[in-house]
Amino acid sequence: MASNDRPVSLTGIKPTGAATLGNYLGMIRPALGLADQYRVLYFIADYHALTTVHDGPELCELTYDLAATWLALGLEPGEEATLYRQSDVPEIFEIMWILSCFTPKGLLNRAHAYKAASDANEQSGTTPDDGISAGLFNYPVLMASDILAFDADVVPVGLDQKQHIEIARDIAEVINQTYGPVLRLPEHRIEENVQTIPGLDGRKMSKSYGNTIPLFLEPKKLRKTVRKIVTDSRPPEEPKDPEGDTLFALFSAVAPVDDVEDLRRRYLEGGTGYGEVKDDLADRLIALFEEPRQRYDELMAGRATIDRILDEGAEHARSIAGRVRDRLRTAVGTAR
Repeated sequence: MASNDRPVSLTGIKPTGAATLGNYLGMIRPALGLADQYRVLYFIADYHALTTVHDGPELCELTYDLAATWLALGLEPGEEATLYRQSDVPEIFEIMWILSCFTPKGLLNRAHAYKAASDANEQSGTTPDDGISAGLFNYPVLMASDILAFDADVVPVGLDQKQHIEIARDIAEVINQTYGPVLRLPEHRIEENVQTIPGLDGRKMSKSYGNTIPLFLEPKKLRKTVRKIVTDSRPPEEPKDPEGDTLFALFSAVAPVDDVEDLRRRYLEGGTGYGEVKDDLADRLIALFEEPRQRYDELMAGRATIDRILDEGAEHARSIAGRVRDRLRTAVGTAR
């Protein structure tokens, strides 16, 4: 278990593309803030990414990119914070097999990702399991292993990920009912104050929609991207409704409260053009990410620092997961 009395928080993210403003506001910033209350574990879920990323050099590059992003945005590895790569901790995958032997197939049949893929197949007229890999089907068991291997007390997730924590608890309870209190039961932590971040087109910001604002764009490219935010055709002199306005929502996510209220007033009174607000938003984003972008560029240019941090994180992560693995081995009868 953890080396001190602070509860453990665990956060993982798949390396499937460059981090976006939505990733930062919705997950990275809140997760980094937990270091004040918890002993925090952050991991790069590269084996999870194998369900969709099948280009080896690309996955390697995306893993470095994600590690550099966390470090550039303020993650400070040390006694209370660990960054590691999932694939560097083989204990996770041994634990996964043990968990698999206690996981009802029906539980996995109900997992959201599998059901969505299966339903989409049926709607398109193909067989339910067409193109669905065993990796996708077993995804929740690997996630349960990610969590249970580290005696995590809390796992910060969005509402759409809550089921994964519930599945991890269900599997742990089966094992505990069989062998006694072997595994810690994690709790999900849903950040109620983290709003859904809209993308350039007003839909949820998502790489799959192609509507994102990447974090570390050069200033000129960032400004050009912000200019693409979809607005209505109201002229500057006409009053505007801040509610449901994508530009106002993005501004609100990064600006101080007083500035947000000032913009709300100007929207309602009229006399403010969308172009003016886009320029202001771009200026704020450029300033917000200027130092992190420089740090990111430095880390990616010379990757020895990333390798050292990931190696140190893996050593520490293995020491924790190894103890949980040994408890499970003793319980199921495979310890020597």
